[in-house]
Amino acid sequence: MKNIAKILLSMLGAAAIIAGCKKTETLPFYSTGTESVLTSDVNAFTPTPSDSDNTVLTFSWTYPNYATDSNTVKYIVQIDSAGGDFSNSVSRTVTGELSTSFIAKDFNAILISLGFDFGITYGVDVRVVSSYANNNDQKISNLVSLQVTPYVTPAQVLPPPNGVLFITGSATAGSWQAGNGSGVPVPAQQFTRIDSLTYQGTFYLKAGGGYDILPVNGSWDAKYNVADASVAGINAGGDFQYSTGSGNDIPAPATTGMYTIWMDFQHGTFTVTPVTAFSQLYVPGDYQGWDPTKAPALASVSSDGSYEGYVNVPSGGSYQFKLTSDPDWSHTTYGDGGGGTLSTSGGNLLFPGPGYYKVNANTTNSTWAVTATSWSLIGSFAASSWGNDVDMVYDANSNTWKGTITTASGDEFKFRSNHDWGLNLGDTGADGSLEPNGDNLKNTPAGTHTITLYLNNAGYYTYKIE
Repeated sequence: MKNIAKILLSMLGAAAIIAGCKKTETLPFYSTGTESVLTSDVNAFTPTPSDSDNTVLTFSWTYPNYATDSNTVKYIVQIDSAGGDFSNSVSRTVTGELSTSFIAKDFNAILISLGFDFGITYGVDVRVVSSYANNNDQKISNLVSLQVTPYVTPAQVLPPPNGVLFITGSATAGSWQAGNGSGVPVPAQQFTRIDSLTYQGTFYLKAGGGYDILPVNGSWDAKYNVADASVAGINAGGDFQYSTGSGNDIPAPATTGMYTIWMDFQHGTFTVTPVTAFSQLYVPGDYQGWDPTKAPALASVSSDGSYEGYVNVPSGGSYQFKLTSDPDWSHTTYGDGGGGTLSTSGGNLLFPGPGYYKVNANTTNSTWAVTATSWSLIGSFAASSWGNDVDMVYDANSNTWKGTITTASGDEFKFRSNHDWGLNLGDTGADGSLEPNGDNLKNTPAGTHTITLYLNNAGYYTYKIE
């Protein structure tokens, strides 16, 4: 009986094993999706500002046959310039829908972001990339090509009506010269027009000063400035306004140097980006009351310890001075170390007497020198013929040199010191800035002109022709 029981138990166990190995039914197979077919209801886009809030364009596409709920399928509509590879495309994501529409101002903004100019017709390519919600099984549709023309939307701030723009102010190389009707130095203080709503310029800006932007050189009837100059960070950019009243000057950056200013009238914003920040030394002395906060400066454009600048020293006093690393007496002070050297523990430095001096100092090798200068004009104009200098006169009120010459068409000229070619200034690149041994100044209209030379901004020298 015991053996029969064991046999029966073994048979039952085998049956259970056989039952447990029964083959399951075949799992379902889900095929991959297919590319959508994209269409557009128009093949050209040429709206006007009055269409801004109207629907002007609709893209539609077929379902990509994914084996999932259609409400979860993701579609990315990509828009790129014609022939582009979509690496820099603008996109819109749609979920569960088989179309999307654009109002004119939204699609126009896309065209502007692609770098298109107003009023010019361009080609764009559009495609749709479909996928599951987790981006799996992406399928790319056919291309749809359109001809599009961006339009100018109403600007946030009224743009300059004559298409020109100038900078003026105590922070600029030409100071507030526009206030007397004579205008600012050009091209040194004129913006470049990028398009009807965008202007850009690279300018010398002096720390502690302010500036305004003018649509008419030499006129205060209208200007661009800021509503509140105390806004944090406004010296690096922000909102600006059109003003016919006093307004608020735009404050200069905290460090003197060269800056690129970008004016966007479409959005009413500006940005100030540093190009080169100047290191400075200050020149307080008996000639100006030993006040470092009001002292002229020397500049090191490359911040390499080599400084240069011009200082006017009137008659009277002891002609003693020092150099300070900051506009105060609390930081490094340089005096006379003897033999043309600087010392942080030396006595006062000394100008030879009254005059207009080019001052050089090098804090790396501890040297200094002063050179008395007077300035003149020399060139191909009749009174000079590259042989005779026409002397300029120093104007203490504006801290500039002025001279008058009469030119014929095609005449050229330069500035030089002490009637000698050892120190001369020209304009290489015709950008309004002066460089030692630079190119001749050209393209001066025929006639009699007042020429102004600005050497009072250490590290940046310029001129004005009137």
